[in-house]
Amino acid sequence: MSLNNPYVVALIPARSGSKGVRNKNLRVLQKKSLLDWSIRAARETQGISRVVVSTNSSEFASAAKKAGAEVPFLRPELISQDNSTDLEFVMHALDFFYSEGQIPDLIIHLRPTTPFRDPKIMDQAITDGLIRRVGVTSMRSVHEMSESAYKSFEISNSGNLVSAFSRVSELDPANEGRQTFPKTYSPNGYIDLLFPDLILDSGLLHGNNVLPIITENTIEIDGETDLSMAQALLSTNPEIYVRVFGD
Repeated sequence: MSLNNPYVVALIPARSGSKGVRNKNLRVLQKKSLLDWSIRAARETQGISRVVVSTNSSEFASAAKKAGAEVPFLRPELISQDNSTDLEFVMHALDFFYSEGQIPDLIIHLRPTTPFRDPKIMDQAITDGLIRRVGVTSMRSVHEMSESAYKSFEISNSGNLVSAFSRVSELDPANEGRQTFPKTYSPNGYIDLLFPDLILDSGLLHGNNVLPIITENTIEIDGETDLSMAQALLSTNPEIYVRVFGD
């Protein structure tokens, strides 16, 4: 890999058949689809060489091309099911890149369901990823949870609440101040950095030494309520739109 001219591919998955929100990847926020948001953020990120969408849908493929991405292949239905894994679609894309004769130095995994990104933050993450520390297997974006996961509960087989992780039924300690608990982080789909050499050598997507990319708290679109919240956020924070699409 040359740090002077790295080959960095943004890979955007856009599977059709979402059960929670029909045609979710084409749903619109501020006149732009979720697919548009991810493609444009990738195109505005200087460190990204190429923007590729992996989809099983000709409709989604057409929309992706219109937004400025490449769709050089369609993903097989076999690996486009509800239970299909990220590893499967990434391996399928790597097979295609191999057939072209050049495997990317980095794959930037961008989920359309996380639309609000800052290209400057993505560029910094890519810079950090290219200066890869020995043993690092991938990098994943996370944000700090508002409440530590250690303060959350599970329901036991007997039907009563127990503390998460410890499964202790005495819950009073969980009422202590949040400062007494470890910080916990939620993965958010803002940007994940994948290393093809690790994937091809081990058959693992993230591996066992994953570095965090800590981002602002961001909305993930899983249902209609999330779409409404995202639209409301855009209405009061127009700079979110401007930093991706301009004025």
